[in-house]
Amino acid sequence: MNENIIYDSEKFKSMIHYIISRCHTKDNFARVVLYKLLYFSDFDNYEKYEKPISGETYIRKQMGPVPSHFFEAIGELIDEGKIDESSERVINYLKYKYSSLKDPDISLLSSYEIQVIDDTINKLSHLYSEEISKYSHGDIPWRLAKDGETLNYEAVFYRDPEYSVREYDD
Repeated sequence: MNENIIYDSEKFKSMIHYIISRCHTKDNFARVVLYKLLYFSDFDNYEKYEKPISGETYIRKQMGPVPSHFFEAIGELIDEGKIDESSERVINYLKYKYSSLKDPDISLLSSYEIQVIDDTINKLSHLYSEEISKYSHGDIPWRLAKDGETLNYEAVFYRDPEYSVREYDD
């Protein structure tokens, strides 16, 4: 499925830190929104340039795509003093929020990768967790997978026009 895609943990951490640095002041920005911004950044980059940014593996969960190395990467960023994580009780669950403590090191990210991340942030970061989750359920990689399965990067080439980020020749 995604056998020739290699996960780059340092690039994934750079993506996380960069997105947090851009979005942490937004009221709606919490873990679920971060998950989806990471997912759409990687999968949109794959559709546009035929390679993901980080090569992260995303799993189909009820609330949409979830990055499989997230807790490891977040833990390292916290230990490195780059970000902070806090939580607050919202009715019957904990809402996890993130803030950036330092400027992110984006030297591992190319200018076009940063542009894809910025485009994703500009398009989706205003959505609340429930809204962005519902939106992610419409994307073909999530729709094709069963619960708990890995999402296939190749599926982006079969996206509905509303999700597609690439110009295709007719």
